[in-house]
Amino acid sequence: MPQSKTPADSTFAALAATLGDALPRRPEDASDPTTPVAATVVMVRDSDDGPEILLIERPDRGSFAGAWVFPGGKLDSDDHRADDDAEELPARRAAARETFEETGLIVDPDSLIPLSTWDPPPGLPLRIRTWFFVAHAHQGTVTLAADEAVNSEWLRPLEMLERHSNGEVTLYPPTWITLHTLAHHPDVHSLVAATRLAGPQQFETMARLGDDGPIMLWQEDAEYHGDAAPEASRARHRITLGTLPWVYTREVNER
Repeated sequence: MPQSKTPADSTFAALAATLGDALPRRPEDASDPTTPVAATVVMVRDSDDGPEILLIERPDRGSFAGAWVFPGGKLDSDDHRADDDAEELPARRAAARETFEETGLIVDPDSLIPLSTWDPPPGLPLRIRTWFFVAHAHQGTVTLAADEAVNSEWLRPLEMLERHSNGEVTLYPPTWITLHTLAHHPDVHSLVAATRLAGPQQFETMARLGDDGPIMLWQEDAEYHGDAAPEASRARHRITLGTLPWVYTREVNER
């Protein structure tokens, strides 16, 4: 009897289907002005068991259909100012605006802490460069916009990662890795302090099809540029997506 598909299968299928369209990465791809830009907010709050993060479930249509994501969306014309000298500034405004529109929660754009930026593999039909920010949720009740989300939950990152590993929910790699990165802090103070100390991380993504399914690689990986890594190089920064649970590897060469 064939096994029924899990929510996580949709991510696998979408990624596998686009790999053939990926192109070699150029230095200018990560700042290409023709690439649409989006911003999202990782809302965090303390609980008795550690930090909780707000995730919302998208409807089964449109971008990221059926996936659990952080509130956010694309920049629009109102997010830009004539004196902006960096993409981060309109991204902050968009992150705050989209979070309010989708959840009713108010965040100050100036208080957002940059966590990461994600640039998809070049050549894909839909490429959106996305800024991730962290915000401490001090107060407010989540009120979902019906056309943007069908459910929401505050939960510890490890809870959502476990649900994904069991095939219960759909996550995309940036969401998964963000949860993985923030999963082991004892409280929001520690999480925020570590985010500030690390500074924004750059994920300039390459995608390939490996023996075990789709692989996404980032700059620190020894095989990022496509050539076989020298035997002495063990540097890895990648996620393997062929089966559950996904496997994230980040190792640097010892000097």
